[in-house]
Amino acid sequence: MVRRRSGGQFKSGRRLDKGLYRLVKYPILPACRPRFLLAVALIPCLLAATGWTQTWRQAQPGYRLQFPRDHASHPEYRIEWWYYTGNLADSGSRRFGFQLTFFRAGLRNRPENPSRWAVRDLFMAHLALSDLETGVFRFAERLNRAGPGWAGASTETYRVWNESWEAALDRDGRHRLRARDQDFGIDLELEPGRKPLLHGQAGLSRKGAQDGNASHYYSLTRMPTRGRIRIDGREFEVDGLSWMDHEFGTSFLEPEQIGWDWFALQLDSGQDLMLFQVRRSDGRLDPHAGGTLLEASGQSRALGRSDFTMEPVRTWQSPHSGARYPIQWRLNLPGQRLSLTVTAAQPDQELRTPRSTQVTYWEGAVVVTGTRGADPVTGRGYLEMTGYAGQSMSDVFRGGSGE
Repeated sequence: MVRRRSGGQFKSGRRLDKGLYRLVKYPILPACRPRFLLAVALIPCLLAATGWTQTWRQAQPGYRLQFPRDHASHPEYRIEWWYYTGNLADSGSRRFGFQLTFFRAGLRNRPENPSRWAVRDLFMAHLALSDLETGVFRFAERLNRAGPGWAGASTETYRVWNESWEAALDRDGRHRLRARDQDFGIDLELEPGRKPLLHGQAGLSRKGAQDGNASHYYSLTRMPTRGRIRIDGREFEVDGLSWMDHEFGTSFLEPEQIGWDWFALQLDSGQDLMLFQVRRSDGRLDPHAGGTLLEASGQSRALGRSDFTMEPVRTWQSPHSGARYPIQWRLNLPGQRLSLTVTAAQPDQELRTPRSTQVTYWEGAVVVTGTRGADPVTGRGYLEMTGYAGQSMSDVFRGGSGE
């Protein structure tokens, strides 16, 4: 098994004030992909360190998601990300998994300084590629403030970028993804596919017991995809299916929530399934877990904690971090007559940051087998697992180690 990793970038001359720079140069990088709970945890630390106090809009019932309007940015909320994963193959059946995420973290809601150099938001991005034929896993990241166009997210139309990396809608409503690191990259065109799937209660997904601890959350679950993947100077023409998540809110991590397991699955029967569970420091599962099942007919069903079970079957120990991850799971949804086995397409899809907070998590392509009733079911998807590498997510709430 071979692993390649590219470091994050924070260009010289693009300095924030000294105290903020020391906090965000490294500690925030791992926060930009282990999804909403970890991401929001770091923001209070940044604000406390710099003496900033701001008022942000909370995710609350009554907000009506509309499209394409809500693909664009929502700067009145503190945290927002646009997240793509997909399983693709070339004409020779060489398979790849990819992840591209753009992330905005608000620091000042209303900066006093109108200069374009003032820091209102930080913009992060992650790019990962699993070459399932060779077992090579590649990863790169970006961190920037807006500055003179270095990074940003439009509020008028859907376009988010970080240096040369970009996700945007074209004139025909297709999503265009472009991102390239030193030895790998993607240039993909994604059709919208099915209409957006709203999670939780009309798109309001609760993350904890505290009032306002929620986000507005929807997915495009089955996006026909084609384009090019570049690896070590070679280009592959590929096609397949992708999944897009967009989430925004102003929620904080509750200290007892230490990690989560999240599945996004596309079944060959035409069903799409999102499930997640949150693990607590006392070993129990948090009651704020759930998901959504989208039928081939277009009908959807919200799922609560009592509607499914997740059982780890087989684990893999990372030679890099020593963490042990469940890389095979059994998912049962009795009310839907679904019994699924989800297996990592390759074991090593672990993302690590060797400095500062050292938050380590696993995210990668998976293969699905199982049954619905008496009928066999197969599929593919993505799995994300956090909190297995020894550090509680609440440790990040306290600011990490700094530099």
